[in-house]
Amino acid sequence: MSREILLLVDALAHEKNVSKEVIFTALELALASATKKNHDENADMRVSINRESGEYETFRRWLYVEYDLLENSAFQFDEESEHAKGRVIGDYYEEPLESISFGRIGAQAAKQVILQKVREAEREQILEDFLARNENLVTGVIKRMEKGNALIEVGRLECLLPREAMIPKENLRVGDRVRAYLSRIERSGRGPQLILSRIAPEFLQRLFELEVPEIEEGLLEIRAAARDPGLRSKIAVKSNDQRLDPVGTCVGMRGSRVQAVTGELAGERVDIVLWSMEPAQFVINAMAPAEVSSIVVDEDAHSMDVVVNEEQLALAIGRSGQNVRLASELTGWTLNILTEEQAAEKNQTEYASVSQLFMQKLDVDEEVADILVQEGFSTLEEIAYVPLAEMAEIDAFDEDTINELRSRARAALLTEAIAKEEKVEEASADLLGMAGMDDATAHLLASKGVASMDNLAELAVDELVELTNMDTERAKALIMTAREPWFK
Repeated sequence: MSREILLLVDALAHEKNVSKEVIFTALELALASATKKNHDENADMRVSINRESGEYETFRRWLYVEYDLLENSAFQFDEESEHAKGRVIGDYYEEPLESISFGRIGAQAAKQVILQKVREAEREQILEDFLARNENLVTGVIKRMEKGNALIEVGRLECLLPREAMIPKENLRVGDRVRAYLSRIERSGRGPQLILSRIAPEFLQRLFELEVPEIEEGLLEIRAAARDPGLRSKIAVKSNDQRLDPVGTCVGMRGSRVQAVTGELAGERVDIVLWSMEPAQFVINAMAPAEVSSIVVDEDAHSMDVVVNEEQLALAIGRSGQNVRLASELTGWTLNILTEEQAAEKNQTEYASVSQLFMQKLDVDEEVADILVQEGFSTLEEIAYVPLAEMAEIDAFDEDTINELRSRARAALLTEAIAKEEKVEEASADLLGMAGMDDATAHLLASKGVASMDNLAELAVDELVELTNMDTERAKALIMTAREPWFK
């Protein structure tokens, strides 16, 4: 009988293209399942097959669990059992049983265990072979439609294209041949499932790689992509060879290459823009076809004010904000579109605000404040700590004036810091009267503007968690404590 097992394992492993270990494991489970039918369905059986000889042994086993977790003595035991001695929680106690004859495993259940394990191993092997080829752009035929989702046959694999991952207004039918991007792999009880997408920006990039051989050769590079699926998209390209025009190469002769991509994307219009390592220039390129008059960069807020003339405004914004939204996604910057008139008004307002700040905090007249603003200073910190050599380049100020301005700026900053600290201390004292509050949390909340129990009571739990990084349960408790006066 042992020889029969070894022959079966060899035959199945060769036929199904899976490892012998998978077949051995499946057989062990099948034998254990068949043994249960001859003894106790609730029992836990283990069968061990010798990989060399084919001989096998059968054991009935019990799992050592905590007293409170004992559910069924047919396959569990606790510390009160005689078998607990010398064992720890999680150990098994086993008793040998007479093995059933391999020739009598004709039961359908046993066969199904073997076939199921073999099918799972086959699927895993096919998937591993597929992933080893590193193919994330796949082509297949729609096998069937289920609730709007398309099940696509890609070679021997079945992939899922969800309805929400299809291009809007795209009408796919059974039998259609489609391309898609492999976005992720979901592993469930039914085995791994490949999830496809036709709306991912990566799908657009892979299509260009397919149509433009220079990308695969490394002469061109796609640095970023943004899409409004089915309507419009933008890609940023960079040339690694100065002799190549990256935009023209991607467009192709008479637009042949970009048209091929557009045809695959159900008519989606593609803007190809030149990538630049300079963020402002990259944004100007990304705003095409709109012409940009000027750009103001705010590094701290990671945003830019994009100034266009009145005639270019509609083009810059695009239908329903499409152009500026795609440009923002492509570049990674928050973009604010302004007309030249709006930009001038904003500059004037900011100019007056900063000038007023300097007049008030530095105790200087309007003329000195205006000079500072015109020289590019916008905060007290810049005046206080900018290198002396840079301020010395201002012709309107002598050395004594510069030193006096720096001194006043530092004094103003110190005064602000002391006032803020006092305010925080006062607020902390109010919060510290609460049950469950500690010094560090009270100080942190006060420094972030939560200056009283009323302020704290008005917060949502997720807001408090975000402000302090405390756990959700503690945040709930603190907020409820702060709200207690509301109910009295």
